[in-house]
Amino acid sequence: MIHQITLTQADDWHVHLRDGAMLPLTVAHSARQFARAIIMPNLKPPVTRIEQAHAYYQRIIASIPDGIRFEPLMTLYLTDNTTVQTIEQASLDPYIYAIKLYPAGATTHSDAGISRLENTYPVLEKMQQTGLPLLIHGEVTDPDIDIFDREKVFIERHLIPLQQRFPELKIVLEHITTQEAVQYIEEADARIGATITAHHLLFNRNDMLVGGIHPHYYCLPVLKRNKHQQALQAAVASGSHKFFAGTDSAPHARANKQSVCGCAGIYSAPCAMELYAQAFEQINALDKLEGFCAFHGADFYQLPRNTQTITLKKQSWQQVEEFYDADKTPVVPIFAGQPIHWKQI
Repeated sequence: MIHQITLTQADDWHVHLRDGAMLPLTVAHSARQFARAIIMPNLKPPVTRIEQAHAYYQRIIASIPDGIRFEPLMTLYLTDNTTVQTIEQASLDPYIYAIKLYPAGATTHSDAGISRLENTYPVLEKMQQTGLPLLIHGEVTDPDIDIFDREKVFIERHLIPLQQRFPELKIVLEHITTQEAVQYIEEADARIGATITAHHLLFNRNDMLVGGIHPHYYCLPVLKRNKHQQALQAAVASGSHKFFAGTDSAPHARANKQSVCGCAGIYSAPCAMELYAQAFEQINALDKLEGFCAFHGADFYQLPRNTQTITLKKQSWQQVEEFYDADKTPVVPIFAGQPIHWKQI
């Protein structure tokens, strides 16, 4: 049995840091775990302009605890009104690493997202030319489509035709959750990658629904049935370079999670690497953890791999807090009050 592992420090290729009062908390947690992170732009208002991304970058930098190195990799939020000129400027900007596509209404703060993919074709053509990656929340929002089928339908209806139209476009299908998504990524060429969260590796919809509704397991894309969880586990266990770590850590105030209409999002940043280690151990794939968390994403984004290391020890522990205090706003992390079986030392 493995009791301790030392790994190249990981990166988080998909995280929500939020803003304002939450920022010191979320940045501290992510910076403790990761060397770099792709920062989601779905603030209110969304980060649609380069100057907004620069200002957000400075707020994040100001929130990094002393003595810790952490590099935020910024993104812009794609809208129906994003211009080719913005993409051209973003492709040359040293702080912006990707453009994020949200279908309108697909998830938290996605109201300004894309109403019709056709509206973005000139922009996507420019992204294809410049090599700027497109990060996709891959779900349809049609009310007649079952929520558990939204990713599958998006791939069939939109993603496959999109890739055929723009074959040179670099794409990351974010936080994939289904067998169909795994198959699509495995069959795609090297320009297509996918992030996978720790919570989709560890949980399925039974964890969210059996014995009552558990709001802190509710996220979008929603947890799927066991066969899809197993497909994700098999994907990471394969060691394929097409899959890499993206926590999709997404904090909400406790009152907004534990409410009549609870917000979607799981706050995993305080223990993300420990949970990835737990997930990989469960499937006897700890030897694949370093590649998934530290190498595959860096290689996809054509960034140097990190040189510093972290050490994880097999040790049961609980997060000290049942919730974290973000300027007097309680934020409940995943696994609050439950044992976690690996600990970063």
